[in-house]
Amino acid sequence: MAKDLEVAILFADVVGSTQLYDKFGDTKASETVARCLEVMKDATHKFNGTVIKTIGDEVMCTFASVDNAMSAAAQMQARISADQDTGEDRIPVSIRIGCHFGPVVEEQNDIFGAAVHTANRMTSQAKASQIVMSGTTVEQMGSEWAAQTRQIDIATVRGRIGEVALFELLWQPDEATAMVPTLGWETRTQTATRLIVSFRDKTVEVTDLKKYINMGRADDNDLVVKGNLISRIHARIEKRRGKFMLIDQSTNGTFLQTATGEETFVRRDSTELVGEGIIGLGRVAKPGTPLAIHYICED
Repeated sequence: MAKDLEVAILFADVVGSTQLYDKFGDTKASETVARCLEVMKDATHKFNGTVIKTIGDEVMCTFASVDNAMSAAAQMQARISADQDTGEDRIPVSIRIGCHFGPVVEEQNDIFGAAVHTANRMTSQAKASQIVMSGTTVEQMGSEWAAQTRQIDIATVRGRIGEVALFELLWQPDEATAMVPTLGWETRTQTATRLIVSFRDKTVEVTDLKKYINMGRADDNDLVVKGNLISRIHARIEKRRGKFMLIDQSTNGTFLQTATGEETFVRRDSTELVGEGIIGLGRVAKPGTPLAIHYICED
């Protein structure tokens, strides 16, 4: 029977495990990954958490309180780090951890819901030996743990309209990189509030209410553009930190020409859209040609 809960969802995974197998072979790499998974599970149980499942080199677990989740996360990192200093013939390895507190549906020993996706997104934002969490999670912390956090970024999350503040837990406070304490995400200035994108007879907008659009030849894109050089999901336009970013996800790249004549080519990378101009998927698209996508930033 399904149950509705509010929990801290924590993901922890081994960084670069594929490279470990390539470099050290299956036996030694699998032993290393297994040892990391045991550390993750032991720390979860020690702080009254529940291991929901392991997925390859990753553990997903839940905790009734954020403080317990942070205690477990800090111990995971500390034990994996200390393991590198034992002097034994062990492969250098690190883990990354993400956490989010929110509502989930528990059913058949698994959990579901948008909060799970957000927690997983926190993990993808974390670097090696880092613990990253959402601002919502920090709000649920006790004062001692909250004092060991700092805001490092913001991110968009699938299924959420607004941006999510990213915080890092300084589990090694003495070794943390010095950083300006207040990043000022909330007070940053914005030169444009919406981006209007037009292709033939269809127009879509990127705003605070709709943070991104996809373009490509697949029919489920916001702008469907057919062509033999165009990928199924070719490119994405996303509003991020008050800027409109063009993010190429294609094989053949995306061509950008601004109204002032400046030309940019992007492949598996991103660039900021300002003013107005023409986007070409897979090839240069001159204004007025059949494959030209027009964009304009407006206040």
